[in-house]
Amino acid sequence: MKKTKICRLCLGIFLPLALFACTPPEPQPQGNGKPQVVATSTIIADLAQEVGGEEINLNGILQPGADPHVYEPVPADSRVLETADLILYNGYNLEPGLIKLMNATGGKARNLAVGEVVKPLKLEKSKGQIVPDPHVWGSAENAISMVNTIRDSLIELSPEDKDKFNQNAAELTKELQQLNIWIKQQIQTIPPDKRKLITTHDAFQYYANAYGMEISGTLIGISTEEQPSAQTVKQLVDAIKKIGVPAIFAETTINPALIKTVAQEAGVKLSPDPLYSDSIGAKGSAGDTYMKMMEANTRSIVEALGGRYTPFQPQK
Repeated sequence: MKKTKICRLCLGIFLPLALFACTPPEPQPQGNGKPQVVATSTIIADLAQEVGGEEINLNGILQPGADPHVYEPVPADSRVLETADLILYNGYNLEPGLIKLMNATGGKARNLAVGEVVKPLKLEKSKGQIVPDPHVWGSAENAISMVNTIRDSLIELSPEDKDKFNQNAAELTKELQQLNIWIKQQIQTIPPDKRKLITTHDAFQYYANAYGMEISGTLIGISTEEQPSAQTVKQLVDAIKKIGVPAIFAETTINPALIKTVAQEAGVKLSPDPLYSDSIGAKGSAGDTYMKMMEANTRSIVEALGGRYTPFQPQK
């Protein structure tokens, strides 16, 4: 493929992301005396809803399928943040636009970086700059740490609901522990020399570290703000040919056109099921909760790389 064609394709894929998912959140009723909790990412919103249940009013700013790396806040976001009692965000600069707005918004809320309770992996971004990897939820064990942090923050906010928060968090933690074991078992069915991930952006280091896989290449780095050059595309194609993986993966929050081109150029299969990276899926999809997202990703990886998938069946 000619360099100019690749460059046009890159621009057509990554520039529109800033305009994606700008639908403002619909604030929940505030006159019922329940704590007003705001979550930035869809993953944190899902975990917070599981722990908080009916005892909180939860507003999630980002919609399913939205990319937190490039999301541009809208005026409605300021109004939601201003009325919050607690703001739960990922941190490690996952959602830079919302973090900037949150810090500039005057209000009574406590701001809590839920993802920063996890010790980060450090990755090279560009020009030798080392930055923390924000995609901490890739490990179910990390998600348990996040759940505990959410639980404690909700108890501090609403002590009278402590028993309910503890119960919800305990039930969710039990399921996450089972999920963690199940994922390890599923990945073990993949032939050892095929346990290699190549994806659109570098969002699966925690998953790979936790479950015995290797990140063998990505089209772009940890932030989708980056735009791959023609040289980067060629290098990835060459790496795929050398490694010999049977399949590579698109992601639900990123236009798949360029990674499709990479697959075609490298002569490998593109998994028919894109991975959920920075967001859960739309309601009714295979990944519309954190638990289902992790299960769907594992199934896609196992089936595409030659393993034997067994459905997740948690024990209550």
